[in-house]
Amino acid sequence: MTEGSLPTYAQIRRLPKVLLHDHLDGGVRPATVVELARHIGYSRLPTFDVDELGRWFVEAADSGSLERYLETFAHTVAVMQTAAALRRVAAECAEDLAADGVVYAEVRFAPELHLETGLSLPEVVEAVLAGFVDGQQQAMDDGHRIQIGVLLTAMRHAARSMEIAELAVAFRDRGVVGFDIAGAEAGFPPTRHLDAFEYLRRETMHFTIHAGEGFGLPSIWEAITWCGADRLGHGVRIVDDIEVGAEGQVRLGRLAAYLRDKRIPLEMCPTSNVQTGAVASVAEHPIGLLRRLGFRVTVNTDNRLMSGTSMSLEMAKLVEAFAYTSKDLEWFTINAMKSSFLPFDERLELITSVIKPGYAAVG
Repeated sequence: MTEGSLPTYAQIRRLPKVLLHDHLDGGVRPATVVELARHIGYSRLPTFDVDELGRWFVEAADSGSLERYLETFAHTVAVMQTAAALRRVAAECAEDLAADGVVYAEVRFAPELHLETGLSLPEVVEAVLAGFVDGQQQAMDDGHRIQIGVLLTAMRHAARSMEIAELAVAFRDRGVVGFDIAGAEAGFPPTRHLDAFEYLRRETMHFTIHAGEGFGLPSIWEAITWCGADRLGHGVRIVDDIEVGAEGQVRLGRLAAYLRDKRIPLEMCPTSNVQTGAVASVAEHPIGLLRRLGFRVTVNTDNRLMSGTSMSLEMAKLVEAFAYTSKDLEWFTINAMKSSFLPFDERLELITSVIKPGYAAVG
């Protein structure tokens, strides 16, 4: 790759990547969904043909509605109700990410969604953590390096956020690195879970909040000012607080300026944001403007199954839309590593020993 040239997809695949926003139940292999469904007698899949099912998930999620997008998870969650299934899905997640060049990932899931066959919350977490250990070892055997940190997610429309926050703290030294809330934003502000966020801050536990995807600036404002989020899941609607004049002059509102000044990371997921109607196209995604203005922007997959995507594909789309070079992709990657919930020395080691040499090697 020559200086200033646009990286090809093959080159992007070889680059070390960091992923902060990826849902476990949104990244299941279609073949695994079919096999697990058959094993437990789940008959509600729209098709049992693996290729057709993969296409169905993408088409069903491509509705322009966050609520419709979320409905597709009923099928993946339904087949993830045993310890064995959870362990398998987690292991395959680690293997798939590693094969795509991801060297560090924070993968999130909601333990409360996996209790239908009698598992306890701790048993759910233990199964997923065991699966990630399996997957990381298999990736290493296949010649890939990957490290996984787990985020425990509470559903914003439910009432178990304190319970899940306590679970995250209980497993903080066993692979869980943070907490999250997810689900439909409209009508379910993050402040409904303020007691959980206050508890996490007292316990010095990291957390991120889905905000500014399906709802606007008030969601972002609450997540930051009331709840104290370390990062924002998506946050695309922060662009509503930025004015761009006819001649390109930019004025930041107070909230946008605060986010940039405080270096609050934005976990942006371009393909997913187009699918849910948060933005019209990747070419019109606020990531281009926010990168230009120096916000702490990161690139993520969100749900690899529903979006038919990977980190390499997300980066390739940005290269096509914004003519990004490998230097731009390295900037996003280092942003993500700096913004991870790993201890500082571990972040620094990955940046200096893995990410920078990896980009230098590809050119």
